[in-house]
Amino acid sequence: MSSSDRVIIFDTTLRDGEQSPGASMTKEEKLRIAKALERMRVDVIEAGFAIASPGDFDAVKTIADTIQDSTICSLARALDGDIERAGEALAGANSGRIHTFIATSPIHMQHKLRMEPEQVIEQAVRAVKKARSLCGDVEFSCEDAGRSEIDFLCRIVEAAIDAGARTINIPDTVGYAIPHEYAHLISQLINRVPNADKAIFSVHCHNDLGLAVANSLAAVVAGARQVECTINGLGERAGNAALEEIVMAIKTRHDLLGVHTNIETPHILSTSRMVSGITGFPVQPNKAIVGANAFAHESGIHQDGVLKHRETYEIMAAEDVGWNTNKMVLGKHSGRNAFRSRLVDLGIDLGTDEEFKAAFARFKDLADKKHEIFDEDLQSLVTETLTEEAAEHYKLISLDVSSKTGAVPHAHLVLSIDGEEVASDDQGSGPVDAAFKAIEKVAQSGATLQLYSVNAITQGTDSQGEVTVRLELGGRIVNGNGADTDIVIASAKAYLNALNLMYLGTKRAHPQVDGV
Repeated sequence: MSSSDRVIIFDTTLRDGEQSPGASMTKEEKLRIAKALERMRVDVIEAGFAIASPGDFDAVKTIADTIQDSTICSLARALDGDIERAGEALAGANSGRIHTFIATSPIHMQHKLRMEPEQVIEQAVRAVKKARSLCGDVEFSCEDAGRSEIDFLCRIVEAAIDAGARTINIPDTVGYAIPHEYAHLISQLINRVPNADKAIFSVHCHNDLGLAVANSLAAVVAGARQVECTINGLGERAGNAALEEIVMAIKTRHDLLGVHTNIETPHILSTSRMVSGITGFPVQPNKAIVGANAFAHESGIHQDGVLKHRETYEIMAAEDVGWNTNKMVLGKHSGRNAFRSRLVDLGIDLGTDEEFKAAFARFKDLADKKHEIFDEDLQSLVTETLTEEAAEHYKLISLDVSSKTGAVPHAHLVLSIDGEEVASDDQGSGPVDAAFKAIEKVAQSGATLQLYSVNAITQGTDSQGEVTVRLELGGRIVNGNGADTDIVIASAKAYLNALNLMYLGTKRAHPQVDGV
């Protein structure tokens, strides 16, 4: 196929995905995901918004200095300070890109920017030229393009291309577009902008009406050759177009779409699970491609058909996205080499011997509790190990709960607070409630519990339970995660993880950039 048949996959899990409430990631977690995306052969990785905070800058710089096979991108508003900071963070990249943007819809220009259309064009041109002076690869986005006037879009896109932008992104900022309408917009721009042949047209769709993937694919049919998306559809509000759905739709319906991507699809599932574990956003069972039920069949007619010939009810092979590719199950007798080998297969890189030893010790403890250790267990185990390797203000030492018919549940626990052990006990409506109240009696955080979610990591009654706890305090939201074969212990770990995130202030205040 020619290069014009290839769709560039631009992943923004680490930037737009992180703007999901509570989905903030540490630098180390972002680097783990970036390595998984590189392994999957993602073309462009938007690593963050360099000027948002020192932590964001450090994460973008670390990823840019480490990743070799994917282009690393930083977002920047059409402001000199933003662009300079992005250029500084990307200085060490093997392949870097500055992604700058400005709003183009009448409502945004009037009420947010308070600028006239001509001023917006002038600022966009200045921004692109500034970015080109620092980086050879520049992308320009028209924020809220879906509600912008077509004539104005044509003018600003032409000016941005003349200024040096080689990718033009047309985002559906508020998820308002309908597929045929969005495709018509992309088609008009490609046909009406005189220098359109000098740029790649890109799309970035939000999922407020559940149409992000459909809109993205419609745009590809209309000529767009870059799709911006996230793992599991993570993102602001209702999320973004899901990378796994975009890629597999293009692969499965090549007969209709006539394009391809460079994505190594067998790594999709492991990357999905990694992102879910790190962010605390579980994947719903009926989620396309990566949900637990995506390739499950309960109907007798369907089961019979699949057993006779898979394609009777399955349009793609489960193995193509990473399901059922591992036949080796680890257990208590597995050694260091088998453990290390499986981590490598999953794309997990534990940077130091100390981290590997800690993860292996945790693996052995888990193997004593459950007979078989699956890939999902390893992903959760590594995430928890790296979390605990970081400085912890609160740490669970022991937990004892009692719950029986006719009695009020009671919890007694011992916490380590900056190395000093403190005991606490309390009652609650159930054992988990009692444990949380006992923790709060000591922590006195004042945080509000917004979400409590439990998911079985694998099958079987000895499966680990993975718990997500979302806390809110003063407008800041964090997601805490915990896993254990004992669901009450997993719950306490998740609550303490959320408190540690709150205490360390890892959730940063991002400028409002959900439009790109």
